[in-house]
Order: sequence, then C-alpha cells, then structure tokens
Amino acid sequence: MKTSAIKDIFRLQLLRHRLESTLEPLHRLFHLKRPENQTQTSVRHLKMEDGELFDQVVSISQSVVSWVAAGAMVFGGVVPYIPQYRDIRRSQNAEGFSTYVCLVLLVANILRVLFRFGRYFETLLLWQSFIMIATMLTMLNLCTNVRVATELSTKRRSFIDFDWSSFWLWSRFVDYLQCVLAFTVAAAYVTYVLLDSALFVETLGFLAVFTEAMLGTPQLYCNFQNKSTEGMSIKMVLMWTSGDTFKTGYFLMTQAPVQFWICGLLQVFVDFAILFQVYYYSRYPQKPVSHTVSHTTSAKAL
Repeated sequence: MKTSAIKDIFRLQLLRHRLESTLEPLHRLFHLKRPENQTQTSVRHLKMEDGELFDQVVSISQSVVSWVAAGAMVFGGVVPYIPQYRDIRRSQNAEGFSTYVCLVLLVANILRVLFRFGRYFETLLLWQSFIMIATMLTMLNLCTNVRVATELSTKRRSFIDFDWSSFWLWSRFVDYLQCVLAFTVAAAYVTYVLLDSALFVETLGFLAVFTEAMLGTPQLYCNFQNKSTEGMSIKMVLMWTSGDTFKTGYFLMTQAPVQFWICGLLQVFVDFAILFQVYYYSRYPQKPVSHTVSHTTSAKAL
C-alpha cells in the first residue's frame, strides 16, 4: 500500500511537472504580448486623437468659408453702391447715377421675394433681396433730395398725377415709395391668385432673375452705338464680372432653381462681352465720339 501510494504521488508530481513545462511557453507568450498590446492601444488612441483634431480643424475651416461666402452673397451686391453714394453725397450731383438702375433692381428683387412663396430657394438669397431693396431705396432717397435741391424747375411731379412723361422722375421720395408699394401689392395679389400654377411660379422666377441679368445690356448697347468705351470704368466692369461669376458658381453649388444660374450665366456673358468691347475698341479705335458717361452704367448689382 505504501509503495502504491508513493508511486501515485510520484506520478502526480511528474504529471504536474510536464503540465507546467507545457504551459510555460504559453505563459511567456501571454506575459510578453501584454506590453505590445498596450503599445498598440496607445498608438491607436493617438491616431484617433489626431484624426479627431484634424476633423475639428476641417469643420471649423468649412464653417469660416461658409460664413464668408454667405456674407459675400448677402452684402456683395451693395458694395459698388457705397462709393457711388459717397460721391453723390460729397459732390451733391446725382447726374452720374441713373435712378432707373434702382427701378430695375427693385422690380427684380421684389419678384424674387414673391417667387420664394411658390418655389423654395436658399434663405441667403432671400436676405440678399431684402438688403438690395433697402439699398436701392436709400439711393433713391439721396438722389431725389440732391436733384430737387439743384434743379431749376419749380414744378412738382407726383406719382398720383399718373403722368407717364414724369414717371420715375418725381420730386419727393415718398412718391417712389408709393409706386414701389403699389407694385408690390399688385404683384403679391396676382401671385396669391395664381400661386397654384406651376407655370406662373416658374415664369415669376425667370422674370425676377432675367430682369437683373439684363441690367448690363444698356452699357453694351451704348458702347456699340458710340463705337467706344470712353468714360466707362473698367474697374467697375471687372467688379461686375467677378461678382457675377462668384454668384453663378454659388447658384450651381447650392443647387438653386434653374432660373437663377441660367440668368447668372447670361450676366457673365454680358460682362465678358463688355470686356471684349474694351479690348476691341482700344485695339481698333473707331472715329472719336464725344459723349458723357451713360447714366445707366454707373452702378450694377453683383
């Protein structure tokens, strides 16, 4: 019995020794791999932190670019009128600025605001219209006060006279406000009645942007008629071109209604046509023609 028990104990010790010998490589492997796993985890965490930091920088950069682009879209159109306003106020002479520019832009932007009720477009473009309407009314107020103070005629012209010969040549700013208000109410009523008509809504949007797109054509025709670009500011035309190009690209990127970017492309085409006239008439001068600066080209919306 004692011999058998001793043999069993010996066998158990031998089995234990063999088991420990077998598990020793696994034990070593387990303890050696732990530092490697910790290192890999640390590297992975560092990479994740770097990636998150990069994403934050990209997100902030995109936000800044978006805000700058939004500001340019909303306020860029009024920039050319700031020096024009200052010049008129300083010289007390409004002959170099045509109030018909204000008429065209008021009509275009009022129609654009009404178009928003029938077809959604980006809110920034809506704010752009409100800013432009306020700017044109400000220009009208200044021009009216300056013209009334300097003109020799004492005859007062009023909107309620309904005299076509004196249309948009009234003596008081309030007459312009009455006209704008009457047009807005009439256009709003027609829009309300025909708002369910897809054809009317699309036509309204086209008229809004097409009216603004045609603002450069008087200058184009004037240059062609005079066979010269004398008296025209090339810097202003370059400002038109850069602004219209930016605006058209913005329309395309934001997927604005098709009327917007088609008429934007038309504006860019007119701008480049005027620049071509500058090159052509300077390279191949025609007979000199004495003329003053066209009133319709002193300002233009971007």
